[in-house]
Amino acid sequence: MSTGSASWPPGLFHVRGVMSVPHVLVDGDGVVLLDPGFPGDDRRIRRVMEKIGVGATDVRAILLTHGHLDHAGSAFELKAWTGAPVYAHPLEQAHLDGVYPYTGFSRVCGVLEAAGRAVTAYRPVTIDVPIADGDELPFWGGLRVVHLPGHTVGHCGFYSAKHDLLFSGDLWVRFLMRTQMSPRIFSDDIRLVPGSMRKARAIGARWVVPGHYSVPNATHLRARFEELCLELDRRKNRRVI
Repeated sequence: MSTGSASWPPGLFHVRGVMSVPHVLVDGDGVVLLDPGFPGDDRRIRRVMEKIGVGATDVRAILLTHGHLDHAGSAFELKAWTGAPVYAHPLEQAHLDGVYPYTGFSRVCGVLEAAGRAVTAYRPVTIDVPIADGDELPFWGGLRVVHLPGHTVGHCGFYSAKHDLLFSGDLWVRFLMRTQMSPRIFSDDIRLVPGSMRKARAIGARWVVPGHYSVPNATHLRARFEELCLELDRRKNRRVI
């Protein structure tokens, strides 16, 4: 759990989830839960909330970057506990319901998702508020929805102008000391990932925070994201030549 420092914005608390990193966003207007994680991570989120002195009635919204099990698996329980609405792109409802028609290499993701649902107490959640690219959400000082498709078709990031921070979901990850864009086996449409990477980079955010990382250092994460973008540019240039 972390809060403001030279390398981490104030009011942003990370939760060490089973597979991903849920975030608790706190300011004077209340609490937002961003990507509540794998089934069972709701208990971890509640422990963090207790430590920082906020509760169920403080939660204004549950935001989902996408509907994969490791990011939305605890959304049902947290919605029931808080009464807060779930915000997500409408194309993610199929993922939440476990009926997305995976094709090609991404069938591997479908098999893993199905296995995860089978061995956990996962319950699908219904999107209450559909979001779209450019929507301005009145949370954490203002969050702009940035549609970043590829990892999933409705995958979205959230940009905070106040904190100059982009939550980029699983567009890219920093995991086990490795930085990479969304892998083919976990991507609905891998062809869209490079364009979404460039769109995210064009925002020019001071900080870029993904949904998977080991150390909560936003400055370090921003540097890893830039390195990945530069490698993407080099690959594009090699193809042109």
